[in-house]
Amino acid sequence: MAKKAKSSVDKIVKKVNKEFEKTSSQIEGLINDAMKQFDTLQHQVQDPVRKLLKEVDELREREMKRFNDEFERRLDEFHELQSNILERLGVASKEDIRKAEKESKKELKKSPASAASKPAKKAAPKNTAAKKTAAKKTPAAKTKKTADKSDLTLVKGIGPATAKKMQDAGITSIDQIANPSAADQEKLNAFSSIKGFDQLTAEAKKIN
Repeated sequence: MAKKAKSSVDKIVKKVNKEFEKTSSQIEGLINDAMKQFDTLQHQVQDPVRKLLKEVDELREREMKRFNDEFERRLDEFHELQSNILERLGVASKEDIRKAEKESKKELKKSPASAASKPAKKAAPKNTAAKKTAAKKTPAAKTKKTADKSDLTLVKGIGPATAKKMQDAGITSIDQIANPSAADQEKLNAFSSIKGFDQLTAEAKKIN
């Protein structure tokens, strides 16, 4: 009887062990499947995020480049305008102006963000100094500057570059702009695209 009972117990133990192993294998298989699904889901989430971050970086680089290009363009325009004003007032020579522009560009490039937000304040001291110096000019000095009829830049709206082109075209005196002949008018019409062209004659007459 004891042997029979022991044999029955052994069979039950083996059966239980077998079922336990089978259940363990199933559980392990379920865990592996769950881990695979988790990895797949993680990749599905990470890939779009990586792509989005890459696009954001590219967009930032493009915008920074566009900003820098626009800043350089505006800075050049400002320097040209500043040069025209100082040259007309007789405050500085072209060489002094170019030197000041180079120094100004070096300073602005050191801190582009700061310069971009306050470009006018950078040059404010120069303009203030220019006005003060201009105020100290004697009437005789102004008369001497105005009397130079060959300096076309004295006419409002004509910069150094335009003046050079006009001289090359045969317009060498302010009188030709103030009281143009038929031939002079035809030459002037070639510059009709410049800003304030319709007022050039009136501005030239003011100087006369």
